[in-house]
Amino acid sequence: MSLMIRRPADLRRLNQVLDAAFTGWPFATESGDLVTSAWVPPTDIFEDAEGLKILVELPGLRPEDVKLTVENLTLTIRGEKKQVAEEQTTKVHRYERSYGAFERSFALPNTVDVERVIAKFEHGVLTVTLPKAEKAKPRAIEVKVG
Repeated sequence: MSLMIRRPADLRRLNQVLDAAFTGWPFATESGDLVTSAWVPPTDIFEDAEGLKILVELPGLRPEDVKLTVENLTLTIRGEKKQVAEEQTTKVHRYERSYGAFERSFALPNTVDVERVIAKFEHGVLTVTLPKAEKAKPRAIEVKVG
């Protein structure tokens, strides 16, 4: 007697869905090349009455390693953190730093004035300031008597 293992149809379907979801993971570039690094820089996003601020931690990068574009109300930040050749040693105890290309895209609200976006890079942190359009800013309306 032989033992035969069969996968239920639901499990096969789940595997197909997961395979489709992670094909090309984490993302592909515009040219269709796959980005092979799973490095995704941590990002904070803040909003106040004046606009949005996006802060991206990019340790080890220089401003020329980063490219920003705005198209169809989508801000895309791309770059690459290159691995610096380390001195050859007998043993490697641990590799924890991430390297490689990355890409982050953010959908912007239509209240952002994309013509006045400012990007600054200081101490390994990219700060992108996205001011609100004047018509989107809150304004006080005077109430008149009579």
